[in-house]
Amino acid sequence: MRVRSRARELALQFLFQLEYHDGDYRVELDAFLDEELRASGAASDAIIETKVFARELVAGVWSHRDALDALLEKAAANWDLQRMAAVDRNALRIGCYELLHAGDVPTKVAINEAIELGKRFSTAQSGAFINGILDRIRKDQGLHA
Repeated sequence: MRVRSRARELALQFLFQLEYHDGDYRVELDAFLDEELRASGAASDAIIETKVFARELVAGVWSHRDALDALLEKAAANWDLQRMAAVDRNALRIGCYELLHAGDVPTKVAINEAIELGKRFSTAQSGAFINGILDRIRKDQGLHA
């Protein structure tokens, strides 16, 4: 698995956990990443790169969460964010964050990676759901496909 895809998976898992407890997440994030990556068998450079990108995603999503959630609620016209599956909600947050704040991630990649997170960790229908919402945000924000 590619480094950034693995980092997105770890960020999704950690953001899911954050929904259920408060506090300073940074210490817990490092422990979580160390635990998850310890037995991966990946080269040390890949582990470091995975940790750096996962930290960036978690920090970015967490610090922009209110703005991201507002965009997601607007794009998901008849859906209350709190009624969405937590996995879908956090995959959407990651995708939306990457669309708007990760200048080195192409629009298509941000959307496709979020779709894959939904398919892998949620339901078969999650991919289409995530695609529809992120594509609406892409259009509303004037981003190119």
